[in-house]
Amino acid sequence: MKEAAFVKNNKQKWLRYEEKLKHQRDLTPDELAQLYIDLTDDLSFARTHYPDSELVNYLNQMASGVHQGIYKNKKEEKGRFKRFWLKELPETMATVQKALLISFIIFMVSMTIGWVSAANDTTFVRLILSDAYVNMTEKNIEKGDPLAVYKSMKESIMFVGITINNVMVSFRTFAAGVFTAVGTGFMIFRNGVMVGAFVEFFFEQNLGFTAIMIIMIHGTLELSAIVIAGAAGITMGNSILFPGTYTRLESFKRGAKKGLKIVIGLAPVFFIAGWIEGYITRLTEMPLFLRYVIIGGSAVFIIYYFIILPNKIRIDARQKEDRTLSGS
Repeated sequence: MKEAAFVKNNKQKWLRYEEKLKHQRDLTPDELAQLYIDLTDDLSFARTHYPDSELVNYLNQMASGVHQGIYKNKKEEKGRFKRFWLKELPETMATVQKALLISFIIFMVSMTIGWVSAANDTTFVRLILSDAYVNMTEKNIEKGDPLAVYKSMKESIMFVGITINNVMVSFRTFAAGVFTAVGTGFMIFRNGVMVGAFVEFFFEQNLGFTAIMIIMIHGTLELSAIVIAGAAGITMGNSILFPGTYTRLESFKRGAKKGLKIVIGLAPVFFIAGWIEGYITRLTEMPLFLRYVIIGGSAVFIIYYFIILPNKIRIDARQKEDRTLSGS
């Protein structure tokens, strides 16, 4: 049977199931069990005949929702906060790995464009970073402290201001997804160009390595979080363009909820990045070894928590699902 015919024959049934799942608490255990059996049967058929189709993901999400309704433990709510960080957020990240890769590529390409543009046009840096910032930095270089900007205000004030600014940048990057993935892509591109121009400016002053080692103390977390927020926005934007078997509105709701969960999950990352930038980055005489430790530790955390762990959870869930469907 062709996929289109399979969908046509079952679409109305699945739509009814969606409505029932919206009021899952009103269903009896027997009704939930029957829903689960029907959905896993359809899922098994779809995975066998259309393994690369979005239909598989659609049916898997519904079946998983019913499964949780059957086996959820009310005591779990007591550990809701812990569950969010250890399971829900990584599970959500597991579904947006492609969007995360796209966001990363956009950022790297735009950063390269910013770097090359600044290297070939002396006015480009001023256009992107402003005359005031460039003039201030040039004066600091003359004084022998090129990154004195990180010492320009009290630690606590800088920490709060930077954290709020970074959270707002991530939220705007995500929210731009309402204009489809193009909106978020533009925001990522804009930030990437700024970073590229900024780095090239210091290389022109023969201070490139020094600047990178100081900036990336906080930038490893900060820039990574912006890229991840970009993945959240792309996910929401794609939910509008590619609703799949959902209505466009329902697809948008799901994409927005998923993206918002990711952005909320980034709050502690921005908090830590802001604290580092406010209190640690200003220590420009810090030994190189300690900088490597902070940068390396931040990179390991980002890669493990937002890439390795989500993929491990996805693989484990797939294997568990295979065992369930095979009856083992």
